[in-house]
Amino acid sequence: MQRKPFTAPTILVTGSNGQVGFELRRSLAPLGRVVALDRTACDLSNPAALREVVRHTRPEVIVNAAAYTAVDRAETEMEAAFAINGVAPGVLAEAARMAGSLLVHYSTDYVFSGEGATPYTEEDAVGPLSVYGKSKLAGEQAIAEAGGQAIVLRTCWVAGAHGGNFAKTMLKLGCARDSLRVIADQFGAPTTAALIADVTAQIVSRAWLHGDREAFPAGIYHLAASGETSWHGYASEVLRYAASKGVALKVAPEAIEAIPAAAYPLPAPRPSNSRLDTSKLRETFDIHFPDWQLGVHHLLDQVLS
Repeated sequence: MQRKPFTAPTILVTGSNGQVGFELRRSLAPLGRVVALDRTACDLSNPAALREVVRHTRPEVIVNAAAYTAVDRAETEMEAAFAINGVAPGVLAEAARMAGSLLVHYSTDYVFSGEGATPYTEEDAVGPLSVYGKSKLAGEQAIAEAGGQAIVLRTCWVAGAHGGNFAKTMLKLGCARDSLRVIADQFGAPTTAALIADVTAQIVSRAWLHGDREAFPAGIYHLAASGETSWHGYASEVLRYAASKGVALKVAPEAIEAIPAAAYPLPAPRPSNSRLDTSKLRETFDIHFPDWQLGVHHLLDQVLS
């Protein structure tokens, strides 16, 4: 019997210049034709333009890495946050359903209230504290209402070598300041954009090779590196690893002052507990998550090279 030739899918990626989008351009490239669009080419605040992009591209897979991520500014820019995080995912989900495409979308630990000290599962009650969290939850709900095949990946404490983030900020401040004070009573797992992109590629590959698209296990999943730490522990590890690489620091890792979140008030409240239970994703797709320190080290290796 002659073997049916493999036809690579067209994969549409939005937010291609963001931390995750930048890594997706690498991780998805071996799987098919990647159409990576940045904010100027794909405006998520314009539903008509979004529909036209999908109609013109005709992708088999849509990966929505674009988002409104200015957490504090969202408190005063609610309309913009909800347009991009709340409305646009539903528009993409509807367009994906009509095109018979799979949608992969990213959400956040901010959809939870942050109470307790145990990792949140996908079935736990949501209760966002901030406008940003509420807008991301609205996006999840809009995707569910649109129907079709969609994978929603909730993640936390995202950082990448491309773009600004906590790890790079701590590295910069550790070299420039004489002292550092970092919050020690909020907990999560630093999760790199590279890990998120690599897991996404595995899911997309599984979906494309899956014999029955309707039977593919769509739904909400939690994606985070293994282990947990506080922001203070995270900052300490960043400076410790940088010092091991010969970076001249003005602040020693052990000299970072641990402070409560109440001592550093911000416009948008943050969850105290950002731990995510990844059992469902690990078991469904047979994926292993490395310890968070490994990802941070890899990120810093890229930044310091």
